[in-house]
Amino acid sequence: MPGLGTGGSKAEREAMKIEVLYIEGCPNHRPAVDLVTSAFQELGISGPVVEVPILSVEEARALGFLGSPSIRIDGADVEPEVEGLSQFSYSCRTYTEQGKLSGIPSQDLIRRAIHQALQQNHGG
Repeated sequence: MPGLGTGGSKAEREAMKIEVLYIEGCPNHRPAVDLVTSAFQELGISGPVVEVPILSVEEARALGFLGSPSIRIDGADVEPEVEGLSQFSYSCRTYTEQGKLSGIPSQDLIRRAIHQALQQNHGG
């Protein structure tokens, strides 16, 4: 598949920061972490998936939290359409892809976001 293995040096790939932000009791928190971990393994990327609990409405507002779970790669949300939104949510999140709604992003959406982060880090 084109694009695989084009992430620059091993050090650059390992420097990728990936976070799963969630609220306590979110049923989609663990599946989201598993999807991210699986995508990392598939693409040969190592590094921790940082799980960030959002503990209050104030924290959600301060972080621009769009709902649980939210996945950010190098600070960018995996759903590019939401970048720049000034809204926040202290509730469950819904992802929309190809007209379908889901409580977690698709594996493909996560892979695309990882590739985008790799290209930005590699291309400068």
